[in-house]
Order: sequence, then C-alpha cells, then structure tokens
Amino acid sequence: MTDPWARPANEDAAPSAEPAPEAPGAQPAEVLTADNASVPPATDIPAYGADAPAAPAYGTDVPPTSYPAPQQVPATDPPKKRRGVMELLRDPMSLILIIVIALALSAAGVVGGEFYARSRGNSVVSSAVQCVVQDKVDVQFGATPFLWQVANSNYDKITVTTAGNQLRFAKGMKAQIEIDDVKLDKTAKSAGTIGSLEATVTWSADGIKQTIADTVPVLGGLVSDVTTDPSSGTIVLDAPMTQIIAKPTLSDGTISLKVEQLTGLGFLLPRESIQPALDLFAAQLTKDYPMGIRPEALQVTGTGVTAKFGTKNATIPLAQQDSCFSGL
Repeated sequence: MTDPWARPANEDAAPSAEPAPEAPGAQPAEVLTADNASVPPATDIPAYGADAPAAPAYGTDVPPTSYPAPQQVPATDPPKKRRGVMELLRDPMSLILIIVIALALSAAGVVGGEFYARSRGNSVVSSAVQCVVQDKVDVQFGATPFLWQVANSNYDKITVTTAGNQLRFAKGMKAQIEIDDVKLDKTAKSAGTIGSLEATVTWSADGIKQTIADTVPVLGGLVSDVTTDPSSGTIVLDAPMTQIIAKPTLSDGTISLKVEQLTGLGFLLPRESIQPALDLFAAQLTKDYPMGIRPEALQVTGTGVTAKFGTKNATIPLAQQDSCFSGL
C-alpha cells in the first residue's frame, strides 16, 4: 500500500528553510553546495567589539587577573600640639629667654638712638660754631645720656675745639669753648638760652704777624717778625731797622694795643698814624661776637697771647637775627 504522504519519486527534496536575515554590514555568506564544496568559506569582517576575547565557558577555570600591589604609605607622627602663650610663660627657661631677648632688643634700640642723637647734635653744634668762628671745629658731649638731654631740651657739658687756622680774620688763633646749661625754648625773641659759655683763646706770634700784614695798612708791609716778652707783657713788632713795642690791654670788654716805644728808626714813623691803625686792628678782634661774648682776661705768653672770653645767661638768636643759628 502506498503512503499517501510519501514524496513522489520524480521530485527533488524540499529546499531547506530560508536562511536567517543577515546582519547590517555583514558580508553575504556563501551557501555550500555539492558543486562548490571545494571553495573555502568567505571570511566575515568582525563587528565592532568582535575582537574582544570570548568569555570562558561555564565550568572552566578563569585565569587569575593581576593588579598592582598597593603602595605603602609611610607612617607619620601625629601633629604636635602647639604650646600656648600661657604654657610658655609657665616654663621658666622660656620666660628667661623672652626676658633676655626683650632686654637685648631694648639695649640695641637705646644704643642706636643714643648714637644717632649724638651724631645729629654734633652736626648741629658744629654747623653753628663753624659759621661764627669761620674755622673747622670738633665737638664733644659730656657723659649725660644725650637722649635724656634731647627729651628735656636741656644740654650740658659741650666742648668745642677749633682747628687753629683762624678765628674770623685773625690768623693762627685757636679757641677751646666750654658750653653748659643750654635750653632750647623757641620764643618770638630767641631760640633759647645758654647758662654759661667760656672760651680760652690762644693767638700765636706768627699768627699775629700774618694778621697785621693782612689788615694794618701802615705797618702791614713793614713787619717782618713778631716776638713776645711775657715779663713786660708786650709785643715786639720787628721792621727793617725798626722795632715797635706795643702792649695789649683789656678795658671794659675791649682789647686795645698801645704803642709803648719806637726804637731804631722807628722814631721816624708818625706815632699818630701807627696808634689809630693798631686801635682799629684790636677793635676788630672782638667786634660782633654773638650772645654778648666778651673778653674777660688777657695775658702775654712766650709764644703769643692768651685771652679768656665768656658770657652768662645769654639768649640764643633766632635764624632771622643770625643765620649761623638757623640749624637750631
């Protein structure tokens, strides 16, 4: 009996099911048939991410994954607690150190201030005295702290020594000046007061000769030398074949030079011309000194003449009264 569902003998086998649709971008796969069985299959282009290794099958061993070993972090000490001010003050050594440092800084500040104040004071006094005497000077202050004197505007024990080149127009004259009790108190009439000023002035015989030659018209060109005679208190002016003997005197704060004798051919010189010239010369020695400074004593020595000048409770002039004191 024939199977009604059997394929007829003259019909080929039914084609296989339709192939699955290809993925977008994939190359068409070649269908193998008996005619092209020897042709190798086409190579597909792997899709994006297809080169990643496939996951191992279930149940297979998973190779171990290596990771970098963790780095060792060096151990650090816990932060130290800062010591407060009160803790430092409770520590005797810290307290002593703080006191020592404070004293050292204070001492350094005082020394620096003292040095600056003395330097500044030296500059001011030097400028004023140099302007008056018209010569270089050296100024020294006493042992009293100068900062204390500055704070009180009261200065004492000031010593001024001139270089000895000249005192104003008088050549070879040198002065040592002692100033005490200076009070700087500017008012409408003065810049302050000076309690005491004493000056010792020395005038060499050679300086007298130079000064006479420069300032005495009648005798200037004639005097070749000057000598002194302490025993008689006179000055001898030597000229060619002539000697003029004069005696310096002090009267009421004024210095005069009296002609005592004319020797040699000096009698030919008119005395009435020589004496006025010497009087004018002597008057210039004390003219226009500030603060009432006047000669107080006079002495002839073996090397020249020594005089004492001074003033008491003198007022310091303002800058508009005497420009030499403008720095005060």
